[in-house]
Amino acid sequence: MPWLAVPFDETLHKKLRIRYRVDRIPSLIPLASDGTLIEEDLIGLIEDYGADAYPFTRKRREELKAIDDSKRQGGKLEQLLAIEGRDYVLSRDHRKITVSELAGKTIGLYFGAHWCPPCRSFTSQLIEVYNELKTTANHCFEVVLVSTDRDHKEFDLNHSIMPWLAIPYEDRARQDLCRIFNIKGIPALVLIGPDGKTISTNGKEMISLYGAKAFPFTESRIAEIETALKKEGDALPREVKDVKHEHELKLDMAKAYVCDCCKMRGRFWAFSCDVCNYDLHPKCVEGINLNL
Repeated sequence: MPWLAVPFDETLHKKLRIRYRVDRIPSLIPLASDGTLIEEDLIGLIEDYGADAYPFTRKRREELKAIDDSKRQGGKLEQLLAIEGRDYVLSRDHRKITVSELAGKTIGLYFGAHWCPPCRSFTSQLIEVYNELKTTANHCFEVVLVSTDRDHKEFDLNHSIMPWLAIPYEDRARQDLCRIFNIKGIPALVLIGPDGKTISTNGKEMISLYGAKAFPFTESRIAEIETALKKEGDALPREVKDVKHEHELKLDMAKAYVCDCCKMRGRFWAFSCDVCNYDLHPKCVEGINLNL
């Protein structure tokens, strides 16, 4: 440690613990010159903001939170994704893509790590949606990985399977973005609109439920999808008996499934068997005429 220390004295340690109400370690207590407290325990503040937390006062904490709010709500990608000395993000092949090139696009900030099995599963879903939107949305959607990998080697492995961009691993902006968007678990997907303002912090659920259909991920678009799905569901029978299967099949809403008849992936409505995990796409049920 490059700083000073009090002598190793159990009586003194006990007196300091009692005076400053230290009930856990590590603890960091900021004091004014007269020995009075400036702020509560600073561990979290310094973990979140580093040296920017100085002089460690309540006023400084409020200023930093206001800056976070401004970045989250202000509509400027540069403030979110760039820092002093770096105005770019990295492609999979390590090219530097300036943040300004992302202006006018819908951006997904993907918080994930290679060590996390749910992240690997969601990455596969997101790649499918990304590739589809790359064609149908005229390159108006981009994803930026905000890695929570444990080391640079894991980060490189993680990014190597992704077709999108990433914040450099050594960059503190990764931690800043987790704090700004209050990311408490991974995988998480924050969606930023073409105007630079946050559309949703729950992009993972949108992608999982609706896939590429959810683009551009606005409330109005989700409402359109849900209205159309309800209309489709209302036109379908609640139960069917199909010659291809011995048991009765019930109408069900499924995020994703593989039809046991055509072997194609399906989404949303399915006729499912409660007995033996059998699923049919509505189009594959004999005797139902559909335009789905």
